[in-house]
Amino acid sequence: MSDNQDLENTIIIELKDGPVHITLLPDVAPQHCARMKELARSGQYDNVCFHRVIDGFMAQTGDVANGDMEDGFNIGAAGTGGSDLPNVPAEFSKLPHDRGTIGAARSAMPDSANSQFFINFSDNHFLNGQYTVYGRVTSGMEHVDAIVRGEPPHAPDRMISMKVAADL
Repeated sequence: MSDNQDLENTIIIELKDGPVHITLLPDVAPQHCARMKELARSGQYDNVCFHRVIDGFMAQTGDVANGDMEDGFNIGAAGTGGSDLPNVPAEFSKLPHDRGTIGAARSAMPDSANSQFFINFSDNHFLNGQYTVYGRVTSGMEHVDAIVRGEPPHAPDRMISMKVAADL
């Protein structure tokens, strides 16, 4: 089965401008991929804002504790939390942080990734070997490029929904 037919490892994020398809890389970072699918399947990523969006760098989202724009949302708290699940240990690889790759956001501690992730707007090779790469955008990058910028954005965009393609 080719990557574009692996529905179990395909994520679809619905943004305001259209869908973004992401191919997960479970052979590279199995625990990060499993976490994203678990949180997507439980609906925890739905309505979560993009709280840190830096032009020419990346768009960060995934704070399921504080980023839900439908549930007592406070943009000042977005980006400070994760899920109720334990942190995921680093799964560093030789894969570069190229445009469209998905990276695990974390604190200064390498094993502190949880639910937050970022999508690279450009090749950010200075991140190589320091942040886990576990997926790549295969279509819809133009919708990622249209996400409102800011740290935090004044009127942030959100992931309307995130689904595992095998469940559709």
